[in-house]
Amino acid sequence: MTATPQLSALSAARRQLVTLMQSVHFGRIEDLVVLEGEPVFAPPPRIVREIKLGRGERTREATEDFALKATVVDLLDQMSQLGSCRVSCLEIRHGLPQRLIVAGDLPRGGAA
Repeated sequence: MTATPQLSALSAARRQLVTLMQSVHFGRIEDLVVLEGEPVFAPPPRIVREIKLGRGERTREATEDFALKATVVDLLDQMSQLGSCRVSCLEIRHGLPQRLIVAGDLPRGGAA
């Protein structure tokens, strides 16, 4: 059985992405550049937050380190497989990635 990856085991750029997803909580991260599997924040991606009205603002207690949820591990694996690309939209729900939309052509030799 493989151990669940911890936040502390990630590169600084990947930790920044996880922290950003947590701060968005509900919404989208758009136009995120990925180079060789790593998120790049220059230029910064566009952040779109969804805010439900009529509910108290939920605060999350920050922790220094934690085990990554399966959807975060899957997102990071997908980024590694994609290599270099532009993420058109990364949908976030409860601070976790839900759907990844990537713009661009298939790599040469890719499936049609």
